[in-house]
Amino acid sequence: MFDWNDIKYLLAVARQGSTLAAARELAVNQSTVHRRLAELERRIGLRLVHRHPTGYRLTEVGKQLLPLSAEVEESVAGLERGILSLKNELTGTVRLTCPEPILSRVLSSGFVDRFDQRYPTLKIEFVISDRYVDLAKGEADVAFRSGEPSDERLVGRKIADSTWAVYASRDYVARRGQPRSLEELSGHDLIGFDGVMENHRATQWLANAVPGARIVAHNNSVLGVVSAVKSGLGVAPLPIPIGDAEGELIQVLPLVEELTRAWYLLCHPDLRTAPRISAFIDFVIEELPLIRKVLGG
Repeated sequence: MFDWNDIKYLLAVARQGSTLAAARELAVNQSTVHRRLAELERRIGLRLVHRHPTGYRLTEVGKQLLPLSAEVEESVAGLERGILSLKNELTGTVRLTCPEPILSRVLSSGFVDRFDQRYPTLKIEFVISDRYVDLAKGEADVAFRSGEPSDERLVGRKIADSTWAVYASRDYVARRGQPRSLEELSGHDLIGFDGVMENHRATQWLANAVPGARIVAHNNSVLGVVSAVKSGLGVAPLPIPIGDAEGELIQVLPLVEELTRAWYLLCHPDLRTAPRISAFIDFVIEELPLIRKVLGG
């Protein structure tokens, strides 16, 4: 209906009694005050001021609208104070947990550097562990986590796909040949997961897809399995972003549909509206194309 910004011109003229004094108060040209008042009257279809030799006077309609206009002014001022308060609260640390193999990809992507530039008073602190960090207990603030969320106390959204394939080193393939199918995997040396990853879907997939597989080594972390595969010790399923980033490795079997899961951005609902956490989540959403590449390859 009208530009709310024009209300301040009406209020300034009412208080100062002239467009010249109003212009001084608002630090604009007198012609700007004239123009904005005329535009406000045109938009609402009512005459708000009369010009007299001694200055401007409000019409009866203008007087009736004056208290409401003052309320708008106070509301806008309150909004500005609220925004300033939120900006002042954007300080401190956002503790982000993610799988260790992803950490280097997040750092090399420039994501953290751009976040620092946007929010110089906020810092990202990584919480890295060989287990799932408990957000509900406050061990971290937010998480990049693959697989369907199992903790109903958390809230979040899908941000990428987690994809896996089967890898071997070039040296291994040169010595032992390349498996071309799941059936052929049974004739190769395989590297498995144990420890905190003994119940991981990759472990379960190997047991089901390659019954009686010849497991020559186990490791309790993805990075450990990557190292074993690179050494030529055997073949293993790995996250595609991790495996493809290793020049010494090749995909011997393509995308394993059974291992595909979603990546989620998660936090506790009590933290979701905290300014520093909201700022981080909004930034992740803004950077989704990059995040999908980092997490999903």
